[in-house]
Amino acid sequence: MLVFAAAIGWFLLACALIGAGYAAASARAVERFFKTSNPTEADHPPVTVLKPLHGAERDLAENLESFCAQDYPSAVQIIFGVQDANDPALGTVEALRKKHQHLDIAPIVSSRIASNPKIANLIGMLPHAKHDVLVLSDSDIGVPTGYLRSIVDALSRPGIGAVTCCYTGRASARFWSKMAAMGIDYQFLPAVLYGVGIGLATPCFGSTIGLRKSVLAEIGGFAAFGERLADDYEIGRAIRARGYGIAMPPFVVSHSSNEDSAGALFRHELRWARTIRGIDALGHVGSVITHPVPLAILGAALLGFSYPAALALAIAIASRLWLKHRIDRVLGISGLSSWLLVQRDVLSFIVFLSSFFIRQVDWQGRRYKVHASGTLVRD
Repeated sequence: MLVFAAAIGWFLLACALIGAGYAAASARAVERFFKTSNPTEADHPPVTVLKPLHGAERDLAENLESFCAQDYPSAVQIIFGVQDANDPALGTVEALRKKHQHLDIAPIVSSRIASNPKIANLIGMLPHAKHDVLVLSDSDIGVPTGYLRSIVDALSRPGIGAVTCCYTGRASARFWSKMAAMGIDYQFLPAVLYGVGIGLATPCFGSTIGLRKSVLAEIGGFAAFGERLADDYEIGRAIRARGYGIAMPPFVVSHSSNEDSAGALFRHELRWARTIRGIDALGHVGSVITHPVPLAILGAALLGFSYPAALALAIAIASRLWLKHRIDRVLGISGLSSWLLVQRDVLSFIVFLSSFFIRQVDWQGRRYKVHASGTLVRD
């Protein structure tokens, strides 16, 4: 029994050391991505921005304001959609309309039905879109003033069918909000950019999907994704299946980390993890090496924290701290304490393990069953 435990311990430490190497490679991938050029084009057609909303989230007014403050030379229509005439988000939209009376802002209330609530919202909004170029973005996303220019410039490149964006976490002063932002910045973001860098990841994120109406029609419109959990990924996959590329310009938008409790954070991240598992089950299993610190803790414990085990644990922690340092430097992030990183990594590992044992997810206060195919059914 002791021999078996020791063998498992050494195996976990070996995985942790591989993960430490992955962390260093991920730091380099982040640096390379943000050093790439993003050439601009002269043509800037009119754009319709589609913002599906649900409830009065923290930072909602600030996030929506960022779309109203775009430095874009052509007409911009912004459609804010809800599925309930009493949704408190409409109060924020009305305040924006009064503040920006020169802008074409349209609040839309629809009652379209689909298992995926965001897609149901988008189906109701689409008939009101005036322009051929569409930019979809989740409600918790804030953007820089040159955002639309960058999206349209990337979309104008030959062979590009859609544009998406990476994002970082924007935390409040609350502990669980900080933990959520750290999960995005130091777990999700480097994993994506490493995967893109080696050609294994083909992302398409709800933070931004820019595309033309003609391409949306080719893939069956929004209705084709109404029963899918990973709607953004499935939209991207359908676009690639039509022979188009998806561009990801070298800048980030911000995601408001609204979690104010451990339960809210766990439910949100578990839905994300279950989504990733549904997209690429084998890759999700392999992503165990992206958790070097928890692996090293478990391995060291099985080996009685011997000197070699303690050294491996120190290397794992140092690799993660180095990754955080490089990401902070590249993106100009500050305020997320390095002392929380080990706790954050342990939490990420718990979410990772839990994702293999769930069949239900929480979304906008509702529970859904997730079939093996990735389809959603209201519980």
